[in-house]
Amino acid sequence: MTLGGILFASPRMRTKIFVWLGICAGALWLCGCVSTVDGRHQAGVPWVKDKVEGRYERTPLEIWAAAADVIKYNGVLTSEDRQRRTLEGNIDTRTVWVHVEDVDSKVTRVVVQARTKAGVPDVELAGYVKEQIAVRLATGNLTPATPTRRAN
Repeated sequence: MTLGGILFASPRMRTKIFVWLGICAGALWLCGCVSTVDGRHQAGVPWVKDKVEGRYERTPLEIWAAAADVIKYNGVLTSEDRQRRTLEGNIDTRTVWVHVEDVDSKVTRVVVQARTKAGVPDVELAGYVKEQIAVRLATGNLTPATPTRRAN
């Protein structure tokens, strides 16, 4: 039935249309873009914690070396962006970003972010990487790590 050029659907058809519109709106609401610590954007699930932060009384160069070492030890270091002060690597099929910035002359801030290729956050891996950086700084072991050999 039409009235003035406007099509009026049956109540059953209107219900189906509203259900589909609701499903589409929900899908758009759940997916989106997330910012990475290097200033770029990636498709992923927003509104979920995916970053951990640490502050250390060390120079940015010491933390940079420790973070690069941790990523290399646990996975593959894919990029070092000195302009954005960010390291990027792959650990266990996840992408990890480490952002290093100096807060003042004594304190340096480290932000670690981890996400899967599908954009799902992995805050446990980010926390693990931050812990490993802290351990390396505390032990003073800033040289490249070599995996320990197991006795046969």
